[in-house]
Amino acid sequence: MNSPILNAVAADQVAEHAAETNPASSMGALLLEAGKLRPEDVERVLRLQKESGIRFGEAAVRLGLVGEEDIRQMLARQFSYPYLRKGQGGLSPRLAAAYEPFSPQVEALRAIRSQLMLRWFARGRRALAVVGIDPEDGAALFAANLAIVFAQLGEQTLLVDANLRAPRQQEAFALKPCQGLSDLLAGRAGLDVVARVPAFAELSVMPAGTLPPNPQELLARDAFRGLHAQLESRYDVVLYDVPPFESGVDAIAVAGRAGGALLVTRKHHTRIAHVGRAAEQLADAGCDILGSVVMEF
Repeated sequence: MNSPILNAVAADQVAEHAAETNPASSMGALLLEAGKLRPEDVERVLRLQKESGIRFGEAAVRLGLVGEEDIRQMLARQFSYPYLRKGQGGLSPRLAAAYEPFSPQVEALRAIRSQLMLRWFARGRRALAVVGIDPEDGAALFAANLAIVFAQLGEQTLLVDANLRAPRQQEAFALKPCQGLSDLLAGRAGLDVVARVPAFAELSVMPAGTLPPNPQELLARDAFRGLHAQLESRYDVVLYDVPPFESGVDAIAVAGRAGGALLVTRKHHTRIAHVGRAAEQLADAGCDILGSVVMEF
């Protein structure tokens, strides 16, 4: 009969051997830890690796012990680049940055992130409002994906759902119904309303909370100014998902406080005249327009 204790010790010894023998030092240990390989499998992989002069992961795939996706997952852990397999985490499947990090659309997201880092956050700014023109532009979806890629970069990132009319981030990140921004601004809650996203250590979300009868007034209060200052002192990146511009002036109140805005439009849907009007009113509120993004779906 096999002893669980002896098996555990053997697994540890094999993992240590893999780390000493294999240039990709922790790949064997990670695959063992994840239950993808057994100790005897690691020995087979090490033999093939030595005979063929290939990487540990490549040898494991060649032997049919793991798949390419398994290796990508382990590499992501090695390089602190978290992402999820489809079905994991319970997040919205539309969060491509979480589930399809190597897809062309996420490459485009990373390019936008790089531009924002250079043109905005590297200059000491911490906050940015993501502003759509109308409800069908996809701004909330874009804000959620952008928050994930900032967190994957290692930035302490907070996504604030400041859409107190039709919030979407609670559902996107599978958060339980709870208090949020509106409750905090009304003095009914504290910063404990911020929820960490377990799959992404650097990402937190502040849900919208209870839908108030006076969203515009809440966002215009001094309490929001004070809250914004606290958030900027705690996080590297604070992204505000705001109501569509055509839903009212809530977006102006939030973007003016953030100091910068990224406009989100939708191909063959958003009217150029509406974009121009939004940019003009945001600029009048003292908000820098960093650019616009065209969503296609």
